[in-house]
Amino acid sequence: MSRFPIMKATFPDPSLNPRQISSHLARHLKWLRARRAGVDLSKEERHWPIEGEESERIRLSLDDMKRVDRHAVRLHDGVLRRTGLSHLNREDRQNLSSLKNGVALARISSLDHADELAARLHGEMPWMAPATEHAWHAMRRSVREGWAGFRMPPVILDGPPGIGKTYWVRRLGALIGTAKVDVDATGENASFGVVGCQRGWSSARPGRVLECIMAKLTGNPIVMIDELEKAGSVKSGRDQSFGLAEALLPLLEPSTAADWSCPYYRVRFDMSFVSWILLTNSLSPLPEPLLSRCMILRLQEIGLPDLISFAQREGQGRGLSETSIWSVTEALSRVAPAAPSRPSLRTVLRMLERAADLENKSVMT
Repeated sequence: MSRFPIMKATFPDPSLNPRQISSHLARHLKWLRARRAGVDLSKEERHWPIEGEESERIRLSLDDMKRVDRHAVRLHDGVLRRTGLSHLNREDRQNLSSLKNGVALARISSLDHADELAARLHGEMPWMAPATEHAWHAMRRSVREGWAGFRMPPVILDGPPGIGKTYWVRRLGALIGTAKVDVDATGENASFGVVGCQRGWSSARPGRVLECIMAKLTGNPIVMIDELEKAGSVKSGRDQSFGLAEALLPLLEPSTAADWSCPYYRVRFDMSFVSWILLTNSLSPLPEPLLSRCMILRLQEIGLPDLISFAQREGQGRGLSETSIWSVTEALSRVAPAAPSRPSLRTVLRMLERAADLENKSVMT
């Protein structure tokens, strides 16, 4: 499989360090002096020291070596400048070296494959149909356009809590076979934890998205940001505001995402294959520039029939006994339609986990 060149920088030949360059230059200078001195050296005979008067005319003095070393450093600096990595220290270049051969991209093999994945996702969570349809169209377009990997336009899933938005994103990533980055917007320090920040801040880091790409060597992870509307912002000493929503803007636009500059490394990356899924319970606090860059899908409450069907399928998938599955579905079916507190998908998952714990406990005793 071909690798995707996500980093817009190159790594120099490891042998092109100042010491090696200096050695090559000194050797070449000795060779030139030997020729001028009339010493006939073939390619295979470039061995020193040379005996006699010629050795004095060929030998490099301490001043010669200082000049050679200075020239070697200048040449090496020029090589680094052309790579786009000259401003980084050795540790940073080492950290980024994992990307020098590119990264893998999860891809959809065919239109039939896209249809199969979408049908499976819809069968598991039919109440999430608008989101599944959005992903399905993205899968099919990835195949039709001949893209190197799967990419999905940024989407906002707006709906009440507890309907399974997070679970749906997790299943989408598992079915496609790509890495996933989970971000709780209420717990992140503005944009810093997601896209990184410049050095000088106490929390300086590359950002979780780039860290995932470097660790998993994948160029199209799915990034899920939960409760985006609750993300705060911080201010610098110059009274500049750094908010998560504003930091996402260049990454949500395909043209700017393809040439995105990491504020930590100050190196450009092609992030156009990253899929962004933003989860909200309310759209009102979000800025218009962010809303205009995303497909907005409004989701409805999950009904009891869907919850019961999900509990049956998930229970079977977890290998629970028929008795345990019946107990969970029976408890759900007894919820009054007009009850003030309705169970959510989160409730069902907890019930299934509890049933599994009880089964394992009975086996152990």
